Amino acid sequence: MILSIESSCDDSSIAITRIDDKKLLFHKKISQDAEHAKYGGVVPELAARLHAVTLPKILEETQVYFSELKAIAVTNEPGLSVTLVEGVSMAKALSVALGLPLLGINHLKGHICSLFIEDETRFPMDVLLVSGGHTQLLHVKSLEHIELLASTMDDSFGESFDKVGKMLGLAYPAGAVIESYAKRGDAKRFDFTIPLQGTSSSLLAFSYSGLKNQVRLCIEAQENMDEQTLCDICASFQRVAVAHLMQKIKKAYKERKVEHFGVVGGASANLYLRDALESFCASKKALLHTAKMEFCSDNAAMIGRCGVEAYKKGAFVRLEDLKVRSSSKDMFYT
Repeated sequence: MILSIESSCDDSSIAITRIDDKKLLFHKKISQDAEHAKYGGVVPELAARLHAVTLPKILEETQVYFSELKAIAVTNEPGLSVTLVEGVSMAKALSVALGLPLLGINHLKGHICSLFIEDETRFPMDVLLVSGGHTQLLHVKSLEHIELLASTMDDSFGESFDKVGKMLGLAYPAGAVIESYAKRGDAKRFDFTIPLQGTSSSLLAFSYSGLKNQVRLCIEAQENMDEQTLCDICASFQRVAVAHLMQKIKKAYKERKVEHFGVVGGASANLYLRDALESFCASKKALLHTAKMEFCSDNAAMIGRCGVEAYKKGAFVRLEDLKVRSSSKDMFYT
């Protein structure tokens, strides 16, 4: 079995995955949303202190599996440096104490593997990664050969939801809250402009800073922010945010073939986005792959599933070589 640890941001998580059949034997995650909500976003130092308390508590529940462990997998890139250190430090301590090899796991590859928890990998596959920190369109030939087709030039898709939520005075994290209000809103009441429509036809990138500013100006212009107006702003914002994604995705695959398309990351839980991707895949006669809702946001189960692939390839890392990296863009893509 592999014990996996995830602490790249504000979720403390540990999992146990059986190597032979990828069976998830144990998985627990402790969210810090309540602690960070009062600040309207993640406070890195606070997140690190909370990891130092919660990770050992979860680890205690896994001791029954220690005798059958073959490796320790841990997220070491990318993420918040101060929070990654907590997970990596625990992994190194376990490696020494139990005499087990280490596997350093790229968090973004972990998200890709969230599609294959308790299942076989299926590559090649095109993947849209949408989270609070990333918006990327990828062509995944394998976990070792990933081509970046497009990424955001500023805010990420998930980040834009959180920032709009903060402007509206909604609870953090705001993604699910905005989606909920949007269901009761008029998505066409506010005619926000889809980002990057007037740019070069060859530009394949995402951008959410301009849309976020449009929403800010709209909010400031409201003399009476009643609940229906709130719902209408959420619905209009969500419509345009997803329309921007779909416009660029359709451009990317105008002449490019796609058979399998996956969507991963915390924001992939948005059902409005999933519906849009379903329609796109149907038009291309492609199959849409989605992770279970519980595995969309950061979790150790996806790190363990990625760890199984790394273990089979013998991609072990020496104790002194396992480093924390806040960014891994140059290392991640081929």
